[in-house]
Amino acid sequence: MEKNEECKPCPEGQVRKDGKCVMPEVTFTAFIISLNTSALFHLGELSDPVSGEKNQDLVLAKHTVDTLKLLEDKTKGNLNHEEQNLLKNIIYDLKMRYVTKMDKK
Repeated sequence: MEKNEECKPCPEGQVRKDGKCVMPEVTFTAFIISLNTSALFHLGELSDPVSGEKNQDLVLAKHTVDTLKLLEDKTKGNLNHEEQNLLKNIIYDLKMRYVTKMDKK
């Protein structure tokens, strides 16, 4: 690999590992954080990376929170302590944000 290639940024969503751009490792934690990011985006908490605008879609936000709750229910007893706490805390935080947005409607 040329030295110049090592200096170029990786495409969006990829990380550098051993000098190459690769997709990040698939883990339960990474999956949950990805869903959290999606919910925050739909809640209007994160800007669109292209337009820079913040848009809300509370139906999609609720759907993502419901998906996380389903994962929590279906994985009960199969997660380590850190994964269980992460999931519980993310669900709580997103539910509070969702209720706040709904109260402002």
